[in-house]
Amino acid sequence: MTLRILDILKEKGKTKYWLYIQLGLSYQNFNRIVNNQTASIKFENLKAICDILECTPNDLFVEYYGKS
Repeated sequence: MTLRILDILKEKGKTKYWLYIQLGLSYQNFNRIVNNQTASIKFENLKAICDILECTPNDLFVEYYGKS
């Protein structure tokens, strides 16, 4: 599964920087989440992202099928 945060930001006309300021995470953690470079995400961060982007967790995630 991957996060579609960048897609949602684009759909809403918002920037990564805007979301970064709203979330208040360290830039390293924020960048890992947004660029799908993390293996886990705290529920509190997931909820905050959903609240800020006015979406559900289902909107945030997309399933992908990599090569076996």
